[in-house]
Amino acid sequence: QVQLVESGGGLVQTGGSLRLSCAASGRSFSNYAMGWFRQAPGKEREFVAKQSWSGGPTYYADSVKGRFTISRDNAKNTVYLQMNSLKPEDTADYYCVADLRGTSSTTVGYWGQGTQVTVSS
Repeated sequence: QVQLVESGGGLVQTGGSLRLSCAASGRSFSNYAMGWFRQAPGKEREFVAKQSWSGGPTYYADSVKGRFTISRDNAKNTVYLQMNSLKPEDTADYYCVADLRGTSSTTVGYWGQGTQVTVSS
């Protein structure tokens, strides 16, 4: 059974940094896209970042480009999201995803349970 378990969320001040981690189990995703979505209160879930396969090209939402970096550790079957220069509008539940075919939530094969990120002003 596939599981994606996120960690690293929390409360941070504007301008601060957080690193989210997501450990996958149940199968290897080294040849599949992994990434992150987020959902702010009262808003729809939105794409944040993805990497097509371990070491492959990366894609970012315009709102996080230049501030967030996605990376993967193939040996650990883990994906990370380094978030710098955080803004209050980054406040959301962040979801790890795997086996996604695009940037729409409808293309996601597997979801994590989510981790909360709160950026205080």
